[in-house]
Amino acid sequence: MDQLLGFAPILLMFVAMWFILIRPAKKRQQQTQNMQGSLQRGDKVITIGGLHGEIDSIEDTAVTLKISDNVRVKFDRQAIGRVVNGDQ
Repeated sequence: MDQLLGFAPILLMFVAMWFILIRPAKKRQQQTQNMQGSLQRGDKVITIGGLHGEIDSIEDTAVTLKISDNVRVKFDRQAIGRVVNGDQ
């Protein structure tokens, strides 16, 4: 019984770490995956590198962004950081 009480603080710390660090990180990761999976042509986006552009075409794992007139750049879907359609 004393051994179980000795493990209680360690177990409590693990549970606290789960709710403070791990759970929110998994939730953010899931939201990012959902956003990247629902990208559509015409969406205005910002890449994780800070490049602003509009989605011109979408492939399985890649997205072509129009960043200026006659300038198109191809990125991995995972490089899209956020959609900013009405935010800017």
